[in-house]
Amino acid sequence: MRFETLEQLADICLKENKTIAQVMLEDQAKETGVPVDEVFRQMAEYYQVMKEAVQKGLTGNTKSRSGLTGGDAKKVADYMQHSEASLGGPSAKAMAYALAVSEVNASMGRIIATPTAGSCGIIPGVFVSSQERFGWEDDKLVNGLFTAGAIGYVIANNASISGAEGGCQAEVGSAIGMAAGAMVELRGGSPQQAVHAVGLALKNCLGLICDPVAGLVEIPCIVRNGLGAVTALAAADMALAGVGSVIPADEVIGVMLEVGSAMPTKHRETGKGGLAATPTGRKLTKELVEQRRRKAKEAKQP
Repeated sequence: MRFETLEQLADICLKENKTIAQVMLEDQAKETGVPVDEVFRQMAEYYQVMKEAVQKGLTGNTKSRSGLTGGDAKKVADYMQHSEASLGGPSAKAMAYALAVSEVNASMGRIIATPTAGSCGIIPGVFVSSQERFGWEDDKLVNGLFTAGAIGYVIANNASISGAEGGCQAEVGSAIGMAAGAMVELRGGSPQQAVHAVGLALKNCLGLICDPVAGLVEIPCIVRNGLGAVTALAAADMALAGVGSVIPADEVIGVMLEVGSAMPTKHRETGKGGLAATPTGRKLTKELVEQRRRKAKEAKQP
């Protein structure tokens, strides 16, 4: 890639009069040796998987194997149909869709890791709900995925997208930043505004720990995806309104690396701290361990 930072990416866009999506698509094709049309086609397939996951999460059985999660996306969608959501229709729909995809992941369904399985609901939640709202064609959203990909590329190479390395800020936080920046470009904002959206979004996620109950990507991961979609929309709107990230986005990414590196091990995907270590978290973990032992014992019996 020709860029290592978001500032460099925005400068390239300005000099060449291109969007972030165009730069990312062209650079990816050049780096991989795959024709531009084929790179775009592959990304289009990924977007179809995202849309399918949203639909499955809203209509299918998303009960996880652990039994801890499933069905919350349907609850939110049903609530929206019969009540006036405090959040507002478009944001509530993005939240429901993000929950849906995350529940599909927890129930062993097919998803696209964006950038990880633990944060897989945020971009589909924002993209699919916005497509329905604004009547966008699929190709527009596919371009949005290249925008998100460019942002994720910078974050991954300058900080981390791994919860085990940097906490949930590295997973859900990165996905929120990617969705926010992409949403700005989808709505006609400039690359500079998109970069500001990333900074605004990531600042709101700094220090977010990774504390999965029983070590499963379910509690609190799924709910964080739903709320993350709302945060991404808010950050995009701020940037489109002209609000800038006073601390440049690249510097925020640097802080995310610093905070993640200083985070205690128990708060980095080990399931030994945070919500996982609460009385209820420990109780659920114990019950699941006992449940697995019983099933293993039954499986050995003739």
